[in-house]
Amino acid sequence: MDGLSDLIYARAPTASRPLLGLTVLIVEDSRFASEAVRLMCQRSGARIRRADNLENARRHLAVYRPTVVLVDVGLPDGSGLALIEALSNSTPRIEVILGVSGDSTVEADVLAAGADAFLEKPLSSLSAFQCAILGQLPADRQPPLPRLLQEEHLVPDPIALRDDLVQISAILSDPAQRERLAYVTQFLSGLARIANDNKLDHAVNTLEQSRMAGGNPDKAIAALSEIINARLASRSPI
Repeated sequence: MDGLSDLIYARAPTASRPLLGLTVLIVEDSRFASEAVRLMCQRSGARIRRADNLENARRHLAVYRPTVVLVDVGLPDGSGLALIEALSNSTPRIEVILGVSGDSTVEADVLAAGADAFLEKPLSSLSAFQCAILGQLPADRQPPLPRLLQEEHLVPDPIALRDDLVQISAILSDPAQRERLAYVTQFLSGLARIANDNKLDHAVNTLEQSRMAGGNPDKAIAALSEIINARLASRSPI
């Protein structure tokens, strides 16, 4: 930070911008999910940085020290649980560590790894996002009362969703990447929830069931690819 940025982010939190002065690092492979968090940070006064996998997160943390780290559990190069555990055991410790997933069954694992709290995707409620972070900060880091509870639900830019779908379409069309189907279904399942796309979610579940049963996934992959291509062909993929 330098110049004007230093002045802005060094200021104390206010009732309308309760996260002013905080820096948030989101470790998330989905641009669409990251965009939702970026909007919430922007509305709240926090500065945000993003890493799209574990390797980039570790590189970032070697240089910068955020106040808050949000870690997606399912990442392309491994489980976010390992990063959560490492951050929780580091000295000095990051002030707020939050685990994030579209799968609520991993909450116990997230907390056991050392996270302060678990957030279930989709992350869209501004007030819930603010409360999740403020609830972990000491009294002297709280904004003045009464705090404005902003019940706004934020919708990310569809362009970010298109970028995510392009990435997954490339994996599905490449037979050499069939070993990544578990990652694909995990990624798309969360994406479908955020976009409220029931048809996509159904196709993802069908592929996951086929994969888990050990059968030939070609038919399920073709059906899922058809839906993704239709979304990409439309003006808005949502």
